[in-house]
Amino acid sequence: MHHHGYLWTGPKERFDNEALRRPSHPEQPPAGSRPELIHRYREVAAEFPIVDLPPLETAYWLVKPRWLVRGTWDEAKEAAAWLGERLAEHAQRFAYEHDRDTGRLSRLTDSAAERLATGVDVSYGYYLERPAYLHLALVTCSPNHLMPVLPCPLG
Repeated sequence: MHHHGYLWTGPKERFDNEALRRPSHPEQPPAGSRPELIHRYREVAAEFPIVDLPPLETAYWLVKPRWLVRGTWDEAKEAAAWLGERLAEHAQRFAYEHDRDTGRLSRLTDSAAERLATGVDVSYGYYLERPAYLHLALVTCSPNHLMPVLPCPLG
């Protein structure tokens, strides 16, 4: 088992495009469906695997391009340390004062290490200034406990 780290920051408007943050339905729209429905299905089916937006379900990061992996660790504590460093890096830009509390961020990092050690994915999100959004995720791989059929992005 190992863990992959992901980080995404961008405009909140883009993050809110939930259609591109979920995989397409396993079945195509039936023949005779409205053209806009078929077009939207095809768009989502083509874009979801390659778009850099955070997926709604954390495990789906594993189907994204390998260049989106920010780090890979065999040890949960090392992966959580990376997460803690990213939280500290961005804390001054957090939109809400209570999210900047260093004690709280330390507890989140410790909690992430504990959860990762049991094979559970970790995902945090924060509103930043302007409005923007920060998404951080650590995904357990080989296999992922919630979605064991998803392949490792590193092959």
